[in-house]
Amino acid sequence: MDPNSICRKTKRLAGKQAELCQTQPEIVNEVAKGAKLGVRECQYQFRFRRWNCTSQNKYFGKILQQDIRETAFVYAITAAGVTHAVTQACSMGELLQCGCEATRSRGPPPRLASIGPTEGVKWEWGGCGDDVEFGYEKSKQFMDARRRKGKSDIRTLIDLHNNEAGRLAVKNYMRTECKCHGLSGSCTLRTCWKKMPHFREVGDRLLERFNGASKVMGGNDGKTLIPVGQNIKPPDKQDLIYSAESPDFCLPNRKTGSLGTRGRMCNSTALDVSGCDLLCCERGYRDETVVLEENCLCRFHWCCVVQCKKCLVRKELSLCH
Repeated sequence: MDPNSICRKTKRLAGKQAELCQTQPEIVNEVAKGAKLGVRECQYQFRFRRWNCTSQNKYFGKILQQDIRETAFVYAITAAGVTHAVTQACSMGELLQCGCEATRSRGPPPRLASIGPTEGVKWEWGGCGDDVEFGYEKSKQFMDARRRKGKSDIRTLIDLHNNEAGRLAVKNYMRTECKCHGLSGSCTLRTCWKKMPHFREVGDRLLERFNGASKVMGGNDGKTLIPVGQNIKPPDKQDLIYSAESPDFCLPNRKTGSLGTRGRMCNSTALDVSGCDLLCCERGYRDETVVLEENCLCRFHWCCVVQCKKCLVRKELSLCH
């Protein structure tokens, strides 16, 4: 997702996206970084699954044209990545439009709220807190724009919902960091600030939502989504939703965006999704011995270089038929 290629398509972009391209290209650059961050995390989270979030354009594009669970995760992790990258750029001073979070009107951190004067600990907001509201708004402005042209079809509602779930996986899980100040290691004053969760945590949380995603259908009014099945609670804003069942991804299929699992590495002893039975779709697997070159016998030399030797390592791999 190159920012230049995004903005070359300005005429086809919705108003808000085109406006960002023309007036704030540096933010679009961070949007592109965030999208790449999201795809990398998707590939990590799905590395042991039949669909491994391949970034091959033809196949990836086919996934995005469907309303399946995998599409829901891609939209959510991408919106989260954009939120995270833009917010990070603000904190690092890389954008003129934003900086550290304004904290004057905020109350005490939750874990310090109960500390009274009897303990002699004072606190104040300080440091450079992450301005997640700015990142959230820019992600919303860019990621939701294409889906906002007055449409109320089920596809639009699902995509907007999953975008929001991704952003909330960052925004709703800010953590408080504090630093102690005082003589001789005492903690007479704490300076605290808000930081975003690590992006791996965001990916882990969204994978949990993927595993518990809710199937929905459109209401008669065309503006609401209804959960499919009896006694199912309506999904909340942080849940992922979809409307169509996923293909099994066992065999190559250009229509569904499946590359198949032939030749994929699997774990012959695992019983989960990474196990050879599930990953190879019960077609069986073969064991193969390969020789790989790896760094070894690494030593630190003052200052500041790590030098390693190259060693040949023999590994046993299980590969799907």
